[in-house]
Amino acid sequence: MSTLLESYAAGRWFRAADEGEPLLDAATGEEVARISSRGLDVGAMVAYARRTGGPAVRALTFHERAALLKALAKHLLKRKEELYALSVRTGATSRDTAIDVDGGIGTLFSYASKGVRELPNDTVFLDGGLERLGKGGTFVGQHLYTSRPGVAVQINAFNFPVWGMLEKLAPAFLAGLPSIVKPASQTAYLTELAVRMIIESGILPEGALQLLAGSAGGLLDELTVQDSVAFTGSAHTAGILRRHPNVLDGGVVLGVEADSLNCSVLGPDVRADDPEFDLFIKGVVTEMTVKAGQKCTAIRRVLVPSAMAGQVEEALAARLAKVSVGDPRNPDVRMGALAGLAQREEVRKAVEALRASADVVYGEPAGGALLDGDATRGAFMTPLLLRARPGATEPHDVEPFGPVSTVLAYDGLDEAVALAARGRGSLVASVATHDPEVARSVVLGLAPWHGRVLVLDRDDAKESTGHGSPLPVLVHGGPGRAGGGEELGGIRGVLHHMQRTAVQASPDLLTAVTGRWTTGAARAASDVHPFRKSLAELRIGDTIASAPRTVTREDIERFAEFTGDTFYAHTDPEAAARNPLFGGIVAHGYLVVSLAAGLFVDPAPGPVLANFGVDALRFLTPVKAGDGIAVTLTVKQITPRSNADYGEVRWDAVVTNQEGQPVATYDVLTLVAKTWDGDAR
Repeated sequence: MSTLLESYAAGRWFRAADEGEPLLDAATGEEVARISSRGLDVGAMVAYARRTGGPAVRALTFHERAALLKALAKHLLKRKEELYALSVRTGATSRDTAIDVDGGIGTLFSYASKGVRELPNDTVFLDGGLERLGKGGTFVGQHLYTSRPGVAVQINAFNFPVWGMLEKLAPAFLAGLPSIVKPASQTAYLTELAVRMIIESGILPEGALQLLAGSAGGLLDELTVQDSVAFTGSAHTAGILRRHPNVLDGGVVLGVEADSLNCSVLGPDVRADDPEFDLFIKGVVTEMTVKAGQKCTAIRRVLVPSAMAGQVEEALAARLAKVSVGDPRNPDVRMGALAGLAQREEVRKAVEALRASADVVYGEPAGGALLDGDATRGAFMTPLLLRARPGATEPHDVEPFGPVSTVLAYDGLDEAVALAARGRGSLVASVATHDPEVARSVVLGLAPWHGRVLVLDRDDAKESTGHGSPLPVLVHGGPGRAGGGEELGGIRGVLHHMQRTAVQASPDLLTAVTGRWTTGAARAASDVHPFRKSLAELRIGDTIASAPRTVTREDIERFAEFTGDTFYAHTDPEAAARNPLFGGIVAHGYLVVSLAAGLFVDPAPGPVLANFGVDALRFLTPVKAGDGIAVTLTVKQITPRSNADYGEVRWDAVVTNQEGQPVATYDVLTLVAKTWDGDAR
């Protein structure tokens, strides 16, 4: 008897007492494993995530969580060949597996990188700038994100058993949430192997990840406010989840990625000998055949100008004829099997529905020749291209989750956009065009109905990741029929799991809450220049207030000559006098900033290693010859870097004139040694 899959629950591996249901090899029909969750205490899983996993993850800073994601990605990368070897049993070719396994690992790396670069080394993330709520500046507001004390449940589809888990795990973990993973049964054996690798590594805190292999009956009953569910699957199942009492009335957040009738549009400017024509044909065929068309982002509708429909159909048919179908163990096979015989039957039913208003252009609806494999035991299906008749409705209503696409002809861009919109919301659309006006018109028309739009032409083709590839840095989701959910999108995917709160307080108390100096809060001046302090010695609010310096006409003239910036406001008295903003010669803004640096810098070697940037620079008041300027520099934020002997310090800089008016405001970014044994202060 084959192995019974186990769940990882409440700190141990759980094996059901019954024999479970068989899971079959998609290409051979042989039994791979069995699955059952009978006897599993899902309530204990949720409690364990809340009491053990959640506190352990939330105790880590964003940077510490990111470091663990990076370590996990490296660990899985070393063992990916084991995942490849098992993935073939899902019907996946090596190319299919790379999208699933390598894509999932790449998502971990991406979030690890973004966590360090775009989030603070803290557990709180500030959203937007400070809001001044009173005239005196003693009452201010700030939006911030904090981790929810809940559980992130993911219910995944069968088509991406590794990527589907990791793309949800990465942002949830970075947000401070423990995850419970419920994979689709058909391919759960691959998810179970990946989870075993993760648990055995000991990289993630205990309770941060649990696996439910089998039925999830009763899981949503255990969830409450602060918990969330990310679901990928059919619209039918999504509807059942949406009607659950804990979703309707209990505060459980449900994110859905459901059916999607994605389209690709051939621009009216494209002719058969244009590069965009070949790019379009290759894109459609790729999306029909990768993962045997079992992708939520696959192209189901091919929208082409009426005058080009025949040429498009011929080109697609010729390219599809070169796609060899069969057992993915054969290296010459380009398209493997569907996930199972039941899945193939569902696709065939969808094809029959489509044929009510469409004709077959290429392929055999009932079968087709195989390069390798047994058509009776394996869930094989050759690619099928259909042509919609005028007025067809089925292509806009029926999603064949397999290697099937339908060509629809359009007359004019307005009709193309209208046809795309009839899908009632999709994950992704693409348009092949080299005409800027066509690109703008189509994108703006498609955008309200799609979560992502790819514009493909000769210029971006070499680097394009293609129509059907969700990227960690871009949102994945879509409106309407596609479910209305949203995942990934870089840090957006992290913040989606967190709670945004508006905090109102005095500047001093807001500084204490956020860990970042707030305008109006107390400053700490001392005899020791802040540039003489290491990262370990610096404190939020440490300040230097410089002596004033007079800006002379000679300073302005020398700066203009040296830099070549001879804009009339700095060099031509008569023209400058007519400028309604200045009324005479004024200093260059960058001269003011340069002089300010000279006022606050400490020139001797010390713990400040480098200046690596200036943020949010604004020039507020013109500086004229004879004006005096001074600068106040305050430690605003301290961010130690992991695995480095230095960290980042953000300084609040305010340059004022002789009347105390702000001349310029900005943040200075420096790298500061964590410790310093240099000259005595």
